[in-house]
Amino acid sequence: MRKAHNGLHLNKQRWKIFLALMVLIVIAVSLLLSNRFVSKIAEREKSKAKQWVTSIKKKGDLVQLSNAIFTELKKKEKQKIDMVVEAQKILLTKSDLSKNQDVKFSLSIIQSNIDIPVVLLTQDNEVMQFRNMDSLFNEYRSEYEQDSICKIKARQWTDLGQFQRIEYLDGEFLQFVFGSSFELERLQTKSDFLIASFSDELKDNKGLIPVILWDDSSKIVEASNVKGSSLDLRSLKEEWAIQNKPLTFDFGTGKKQLYFSDSQEVVYLQWIPYIQFLVLGLLIFVGYFLFSTYRKAEQKRVWAGMAKETAHQLGTPLSSLMGWQSHLENIKVDPMITQEMKKDLVRLERITDRFSKIGSEAKLQEEDINKTIENNLEYLRPRLSSKVELVFQKAPSENIRVFHNASLMDWVIENLCKNAVDAMQGVGRLEVTVSNEKSAIAIDFKDSGKGVSSKNQKAIFEPGFSTKKRGWGLGLALVKRIIEEHHKGKVFVASSKINEGTTFRILLPKR
Repeated sequence: MRKAHNGLHLNKQRWKIFLALMVLIVIAVSLLLSNRFVSKIAEREKSKAKQWVTSIKKKGDLVQLSNAIFTELKKKEKQKIDMVVEAQKILLTKSDLSKNQDVKFSLSIIQSNIDIPVVLLTQDNEVMQFRNMDSLFNEYRSEYEQDSICKIKARQWTDLGQFQRIEYLDGEFLQFVFGSSFELERLQTKSDFLIASFSDELKDNKGLIPVILWDDSSKIVEASNVKGSSLDLRSLKEEWAIQNKPLTFDFGTGKKQLYFSDSQEVVYLQWIPYIQFLVLGLLIFVGYFLFSTYRKAEQKRVWAGMAKETAHQLGTPLSSLMGWQSHLENIKVDPMITQEMKKDLVRLERITDRFSKIGSEAKLQEEDINKTIENNLEYLRPRLSSKVELVFQKAPSENIRVFHNASLMDWVIENLCKNAVDAMQGVGRLEVTVSNEKSAIAIDFKDSGKGVSSKNQKAIFEPGFSTKKRGWGLGLALVKRIIEEHHKGKVFVASSKINEGTTFRILLPKR
């Protein structure tokens, strides 16, 4: 019989292990496949991002090159205007213009300037001469209007620092004001447009990768497609610098650095396997919880039904036996026989009461737990093996009152004592100790039996588990149900050593 029960328990354990392994294999395979797919997609996204970064770098190099060309042209134009200024000085300071070769050469320099607009102003800010200003006079015909335009442009160029003073007589000065050639202005506009479009492209790049364009000279974020405060972007760029080396550009206004990171899609894809694992784990946990709850509810119904049916079946023969016992007393049978019969009938009545209570909500009363245990042990003492030393140690307080059902507690004590005697094979010492803990009353059952292995210490409370040759594996399961469900307490193996003994502990909560 024991082999059949243990075989059932072992088969259940094996099925649990098998199903757990199958679930882990399914999860592992699923995660492996999804991770492989995600890795491929992530690599594809990274490849696109790298292509975009490469194209941005090429565009940045193009802007840098065009700006370098523009800077060189501006430099040459400055050299040319300096020569024109020197030539103008010579013309204004030489008295004999017809014989002096320097004057002729200077005049040729001035005449060679066909693209840089210049204006020569007197000290009274009157226009004395101008050159290459015709493109501004298309809509104007009068000389007065031309002079007004020259004065306006001269004022603008002066504000930009584009002027030189020429002394042509002692204490008399002329103001030589110059602008940029229209071709250079066109290149300047084109260069500004390229730089602006570079920044705009960074800002408009919302669907590929996050970027930050940092200006090293002004220490500010010049462009970014990431929302956030300046402080947040500063900390982000430091993080990104660790992930990817920033690109460096110089558009003539100072060094700029482009920081970039992986796209949001890549980040999300990297988290997909973990999210999938969590979802699968949650589903398995919820499924197991629902199944376990349903199974426990079903077990409770079976327990209740069997207990009530047993109590009902015992009721009829018990009433008959009580009648026979009363009849034997009336016909003057040996009093010892009738007294012993009466004790057993009382015991049977209590057992019937236990079964009726185990199948319904037990009524708890505040009573002395010392007295309940002592009364039960007194009944068990003559019915246990004479080679078992049964010792009861009360709590220091004389009266330890705790809410419990005396009838059900008798059943618990009886099962634990019989279990201990079986473990000792009818020979040994059993100590029952009551102690008053901080938040509970502790009852310890310490035997000197063969002990319980660590792997079986939880399994022994499961229905069907038994190490006895002729056991059903229900005794400790009943103990667990009575203590935990009816008394809201705890029962567990406090300590156990093979061939040295086991201590079971019951904790009954204080109200």
